[in-house]
Amino acid sequence: MLNLVVLIGRLTRDPELRYTASGTPVGRFTLAVDRPFQNAQGERETDFIDVVVWRQLAETCANHLARGRLVAVTGRLQIRSYEAQDGQRRRVAEVVADDVRFLDRPRASSEGAGGAFDDDASVEDDIPF
Repeated sequence: MLNLVVLIGRLTRDPELRYTASGTPVGRFTLAVDRPFQNAQGERETDFIDVVVWRQLAETCANHLARGRLVAVTGRLQIRSYEAQDGQRRRVAEVVADDVRFLDRPRASSEGAGGAFDDDASVEDDIPF
């Protein structure tokens, strides 16, 4: 059996980083992923897909990603259920990521850990071709 998801999309907000009771980092973010076809009105629709990242990958995403960044995610689809505060059973579909690839560079005006990427950008500016 195979459960494999591959997505390319943009973050709808900054990643959220939390820690479990045992101290394991867990992060969450939502990807906006355009559908590969147009609807009857000639427009592309977008799916908003929840992504969960664990451990070092969660910390890396929280430190280096922000709203609007383009990423590729590979992982597996997970369906879980929980009881809401109103007593109703709810089901949630989310992608548990094994790998997150950064497909663009942070904007020059963004703060945080983007400095490492900004250094690389200055090297590219020196290349004559």
